[in-house]
Amino acid sequence: MDKSFSKEAPFKPGGLECHRDEEPAHCLFCQLNGRHRSHVLYASCLLAVPLPFTMTLLTHVLACLFGMGSWVAINGMWVELPLIVPEIPEGWYLPSYLTVLIQMANAGPLFVTLMHRFRPGKLDERPVIYSIVGLGVVATFLLAFFWKHTVPLAGAMHSVPLLVLCFLISVVDCTSSVTFLPFMMRLGPQYLTTYFVGEGVSGLVPAVVALVQGVGVVHCRNATVASLANGTLGVNATVGASGELQAQYQPANFSAQVFFLFLSAMMVVCLAAFLLLNHHPAVARERKCELYLNGGLAEEKSDQALSLSHRPQEEKAMISSPDSHRRARRSSFGTGFYSGPELAFIFVVLAWVNALTNAVLPSVQSYSCLPYGNQAYHLAATMAAVANPVACFIAMFLPLRSLVLIGLLTIVGTGFGTYIMAMAALSPCPLLVHSVSGTALIVIAWMLFVLTLSYVKVIIGVILRDEGHSALVWCGAVVQLGSMLGALSMFPLVSVYGLFKSGDPCNTKCTK
Repeated sequence: MDKSFSKEAPFKPGGLECHRDEEPAHCLFCQLNGRHRSHVLYASCLLAVPLPFTMTLLTHVLACLFGMGSWVAINGMWVELPLIVPEIPEGWYLPSYLTVLIQMANAGPLFVTLMHRFRPGKLDERPVIYSIVGLGVVATFLLAFFWKHTVPLAGAMHSVPLLVLCFLISVVDCTSSVTFLPFMMRLGPQYLTTYFVGEGVSGLVPAVVALVQGVGVVHCRNATVASLANGTLGVNATVGASGELQAQYQPANFSAQVFFLFLSAMMVVCLAAFLLLNHHPAVARERKCELYLNGGLAEEKSDQALSLSHRPQEEKAMISSPDSHRRARRSSFGTGFYSGPELAFIFVVLAWVNALTNAVLPSVQSYSCLPYGNQAYHLAATMAAVANPVACFIAMFLPLRSLVLIGLLTIVGTGFGTYIMAMAALSPCPLLVHSVSGTALIVIAWMLFVLTLSYVKVIIGVILRDEGHSALVWCGAVVQLGSMLGALSMFPLVSVYGLFKSGDPCNTKCTK
């Protein structure tokens, strides 16, 4: 059967033949009533617009690359800190400054959320996405050349270009939470999970590149021996007592400038993926088909409701199914499938999970892992980065939407997070600090913590996707709110009161 859209080719939905140039009165397909026509529309879309596997795969790849640009810039900044910090006057206060800048950047998501709340339908997220992704490309490119530049300010030198560009990058990534997700409503629901895979990869890719770069690799050497051999202790060695081991940071395999250019290239890839998602014929063809089907199904529901409204009261009662009360709207949010308490539970869990995964636990990752060794730290960071996309793949093939399961997984993930937080609080001498089992436990804890809570985030995103466009806007807003509250709660504990102590990687002595 010819499945093309040519005017001469016969159009055979459901075995009914009509031509595109036939008058509606002469076409049996066009004479069908509204209730049956939607079924034929569905069949005709599937028959007349076949999507080969390669086209569907292309859309999945584009959705993944699009999601990868959501947080790749900020994640890249965090993993590059060991190379940046020694070269700037702010030193290790830079992470604290980054935390503040990221929270200031939440003005972007706040503006988008308020626009959707008070001017619904007026803000098209596509121009916003073009703007912020373009800004991300420019900011990361400039970062490669100006991150070391300093400016005199208030009687001291400060890395003003670095801080300004970090703020712009933060605006890009924070605003992506309330624009990228709503845009995914334009695609089929199966692509939302692929988007979350890309979002998880946005943390994995910079971590792997930093691992290849050799960021933060430390070797412990005797300072006296090193000075006798070289005539000096070197720039990276800390002078100490005779015979004391000193930490020497090895030079990176490539510079921070190359790394930032790589981040800029990743943002270009995100922009190209977004362009193709909007304009590629295969994606547009699939999107039109889905909108066509949704319109047909909506028409069917409308016709059924109209037909039922004209029936006598007794006949309505006979036609009504036993589940009609359960299918009634339970709230004014989205489709009304979830009640008010259930929605509150979903959003509270979403805020809690993002507070833990995006702010609370990352702020103490070095305290929880470095006492077990530099290798344990890098292994935990890498495995946690891998666990995120793995959780998205699991959710793609096993999307269990039970709220009870979401609650149980949140409790389990919080339990792993509690263990990590306890080890960070006990730093520099946590439990089993000198044993292989202690190292294995902290790495496994980080991996399972990220795995369970990432799965919860994806499932909640899938649930809210079914509730409509505005639900995904609120999803992004709650993600940012939870992250902000987590960061604001940890900032004074880590940076002001100094409740967490880091040990010397070469000289910390702990009793067994």
